[in-house]
Amino acid sequence: MNPSADSPRFADEVRQSARLAAPLAAGHLSHGLVAFVDTVVAGRHGTTTLAAVAVGTALFWLPMMLPMGTLMALPPSVSQLDGARRRREIGPLWRQSLWLALGLGALLFALVTVLPLMLGPMGIAADIIPGATGFLHAIRWGIPAFTVYLCMRYLSDGLHWSLPTMLIGFGGLLLLAPGGYVLTNGLFGLPEMGAAGLGWASAAMFWGQLLAFALYLRLSPRFADLGLYAHWERPQWATIRGLLGRGLPIGVTITMEGSLFIVTALLIGRLGEVPVAAHQIAINVASLCFMIPFGVAEATTVRVGHALGRGDRDGIRRAYFAGLALVLGTQALSALVMLLGNHAIVGLYTGDAVVGALAASLLLYAALFQFPDGVQVLSAGALRGLNDTRVPMWLAALAYWGIGMPVGAGLGLALGWGPRGMWLGLTAGLSVAAVLLARRFLRSSLRVPIVLQARIEGGSSVTVTDAA
Repeated sequence: MNPSADSPRFADEVRQSARLAAPLAAGHLSHGLVAFVDTVVAGRHGTTTLAAVAVGTALFWLPMMLPMGTLMALPPSVSQLDGARRRREIGPLWRQSLWLALGLGALLFALVTVLPLMLGPMGIAADIIPGATGFLHAIRWGIPAFTVYLCMRYLSDGLHWSLPTMLIGFGGLLLLAPGGYVLTNGLFGLPEMGAAGLGWASAAMFWGQLLAFALYLRLSPRFADLGLYAHWERPQWATIRGLLGRGLPIGVTITMEGSLFIVTALLIGRLGEVPVAAHQIAINVASLCFMIPFGVAEATTVRVGHALGRGDRDGIRRAYFAGLALVLGTQALSALVMLLGNHAIVGLYTGDAVVGALAASLLLYAALFQFPDGVQVLSAGALRGLNDTRVPMWLAALAYWGIGMPVGAGLGLALGWGPRGMWLGLTAGLSVAAVLLARRFLRSSLRVPIVLQARIEGGSSVTVTDAA
């Protein structure tokens, strides 16, 4: 399909994708602002606190990438059922996803409990370890709430209703910002907790968001016909295995990408508190900018999945190219902001001149990977909409760990380029991923719908399988 050959329908697809993506991007931005709040509060408390939060945040989100990605099997599954007019099956599927989320949450709680034991062997500077340990031991209490919250959010997103994600996401910041500031600095007679205070405030925010979304799903007439709380089934292992079969490769793929950034932070942590503090500032800015194409990618997942449920081959490719148009525009703006406003942005985070100068230079490197980062996340999202997840997992492993990490470690550590060399490794990994995943989608989008249409014409039941 050539989008320009059907410009009115393509323009309409862009508008629909933008309407769906805007609240999703805003919701992701609210999650990104969690790290922003943590970074600003920690930076104002002290460089050591900022470095501790940087390491603690990295070690927290590294394992959390796996359940986040695994549960991303829910939006395309819900969207396909909705597109095929099988809404009665959505409620039972969602309830089984809750069992999966609880299991994943328990496993992650146990893992984050023991992660601080690895800080010393990792070579993290000794003055950073106490604060990072306190942060991790506090924030772990919010993990079960966060994994269950993801199921609620992904259900709503899969039904083309992303406004609650945005509102509840920003609502959480109203709890985190003042709570984190008070606990970190020890105001109103409370003890000064430093990095641990931000961990406790984050955990409280996760529980508040879970309760708010659960209440919304219970009261909103938009979800009434789904019977979400009508009754509860025991775990049905066949359904849970199906979600794991589709979602685990997504989780591994996202972990491959996320861990590239996180392990980079941990390696920079070996260089001392100034490099890790500067990296934390720059990566937080880059992460905030990434939330916009991430939201577009999730909208594209839903649009592609809905078109797949209808058996609309042209609609699948039209959804991808509409998302690509949006991503290229947003990434151009992000790169421009980083290039022209790097010093002003860094000034919001820290008053330390040495940390600020290094962070400002890293933002110039971040501008380099804005376009490949946008293309790779969009292509991965479109592939999720096709249930094509296994081969992209291996492509991500090759790009991020076969190319990105060796290049970054070689330049940054072996050749002594420091954080700047590590960031060039990030750019290399993202660029290779963008090429491989975009090529994979363009091939898969031609093959999978043809199989689907043949089954419809043959009169048999429709079963979407992996494109690999």
